[in-house]
Amino acid sequence: MAATLPGRTQGLGLITEPLLRDLGLDRVVYADINLWATLLGAAFCLPAGWLFDRLGLRLTTASILVLLGAVVWRMSAHAGSVAIFFILVLLTRGLGQSALSVASLTIVGKSSGRRVGVAMGIYSALVTILFVGAFQLVGHAVIGQGWRRAWAEIAWVLLAGVTPLTVLFLREAKTPGAGAMPEAINVAPEGLDLARALRTPAFWVFGGATALYGLVASGLGLFNQAVLAERGFDPKTYYSFLSGTTAIGLAGQLLCGWLSTRWSMPRLLALAMILYSLGLAILPLIRTIPQLGLCAVLVGLSGGFITVLFFAIWSHAFGSLELGRIQGAAQMLTVFASAVGPLLFASCFARFHSYTPALWTLAPIVLLLGAVALRVRLPQFHEAT
Repeated sequence: MAATLPGRTQGLGLITEPLLRDLGLDRVVYADINLWATLLGAAFCLPAGWLFDRLGLRLTTASILVLLGAVVWRMSAHAGSVAIFFILVLLTRGLGQSALSVASLTIVGKSSGRRVGVAMGIYSALVTILFVGAFQLVGHAVIGQGWRRAWAEIAWVLLAGVTPLTVLFLREAKTPGAGAMPEAINVAPEGLDLARALRTPAFWVFGGATALYGLVASGLGLFNQAVLAERGFDPKTYYSFLSGTTAIGLAGQLLCGWLSTRWSMPRLLALAMILYSLGLAILPLIRTIPQLGLCAVLVGLSGGFITVLFFAIWSHAFGSLELGRIQGAAQMLTVFASAVGPLLFASCFARFHSYTPALWTLAPIVLLLGAVALRVRLPQFHEAT
């Protein structure tokens, strides 16, 4: 998952300013390239999921890593054509944010068995730690060596580091043979196919809730400093808020993993959405540092919970039969929503000269989905295992 960095908004954000200066790109053109590359790149999720289910995880994941490394290498040497640059960004989005994310989730989902909540709590915490470290390393490389050298080094890490490790150490989850004992089975050998999963309320409640969270988080994340500036906070406070929510989110991931052994996942999702709606609702009202701290706790905890639940629910509820395809469809929803979020917040500010209408419109929608989550039932497959 950490290797998806060059295909994510946060990764591209590390090189945006020097890249724009170097290539002479207009910001609006770059924003349009990013929007359409993200939307079209989401389509990579479905064929990636199909390939995981048909060809296996090791071969497909290694192939995606090689292709992503080659694209990142080519991007580091790009000379300036807008059309070629669009194709390169599209491929980094499709191979990184979409396909490789599905690979990572499928690997853990097919290997975790009944304690998938605990496994995903630990997994998501490690992902957070690795991303924070990657941000620091790549950021220093961009400042010290330039974005082209930094991007070329990422390509070499993908090709000469992550890919060989994948080939050497990734093993397929064991499936039961004719004489296998039930207690030896880590992942249920059966489950729902993609078509049946799409007909269940559980898929759309969990997929929709995570997509809505991604929409709000991407829009709010891009304009968070401006949102806090409306409330009278300076940039230093914004960076403290960002660090605080990240740390609290990490704690939330571990807490959710532990609670998943005691509470049902629909109940945990409802709690997360309620906390998130409260955080969004009070954000336009805060005036003091303690109030900002309360908001950070609500947003960070809920974000940690939702991250773990998105990672864990698919194998837990739908089994391993077509897990790659199911997670691919869910990932595609989140990518679409994340692309729309910044546009929604920017449009709100352009119309009202404030982000408050967007926050107060989205907060009750988030709360409503939390209420729906309390009523949703997981598929009969899950209840029978």
